[in-house]
Amino acid sequence: MKWIEPDWPAPAHVRALSTTRDGGVSEGVFAGLNLGAHVGDEMARVEANRARLQQETGIPGPLNWLNQVHGTAVHPVSHQYESAPDADAACAHEAGLACIVMTADCLPVLFCDRAGTRVAAAHAGWRGLHAGVLEASIAAMGREPGEILAWLGPAIGPQAFEVGGEVRDAFMAEQAEAVAAFVPSVNEGKWLADIYQLARLRLARAGVTAVYGGDYCTFSDGEQFYSYRRDGQTGRMASIIWLAE
Repeated sequence: MKWIEPDWPAPAHVRALSTTRDGGVSEGVFAGLNLGAHVGDEMARVEANRARLQQETGIPGPLNWLNQVHGTAVHPVSHQYESAPDADAACAHEAGLACIVMTADCLPVLFCDRAGTRVAAAHAGWRGLHAGVLEASIAAMGREPGEILAWLGPAIGPQAFEVGGEVRDAFMAEQAEAVAAFVPSVNEGKWLADIYQLARLRLARAGVTAVYGGDYCTFSDGEQFYSYRRDGQTGRMASIIWLAE
């Protein structure tokens, strides 16, 4: 199994990773380590993949999966996990609790504070990003934004993320600097959006300037990543962060 670990100056007891599609038992359009239970894969395979992930990486359990709805709700992770809440971010204030978000083109953002006492994870498609899921995650951490580190995990790259003019207008209406994150597409009336740059702009406005990552394109790297835009029905990767005991 292969996964990606953030290259950031987080404290040593902050553990974080983003999975790839390598190492699982799913087959067909889900081939590999599909962790999504909502995409049409056989549940037995999804459960086997999740168990394998936890065994090989040492993620503490129970795993607090979310029912992601492209909103801004932040789930406070606890040991009393029963069912997936409707939320697009998670935060944890004690050791042994993992924050998890799933993606297949949307942007996963992992957070920790410099002291290593708080962690959070956010699922930021363009709707959630525009609505404020990153800002909500920062607020839930209860730390000054200047004390927070953020890592941008694998998402669709700026050469592949085509959106309509209404998306560009929505971001520019809130932040004029967002104009730099859009370039015209070859398709009339469409734009290529840089979701990494949009996230950096939102984080900077919120006071978080220690931002890392943003180096992948899920759409163009089919060997390593699932991509909803590329394949339609497909699996999901997970980005996970926790404080070690």
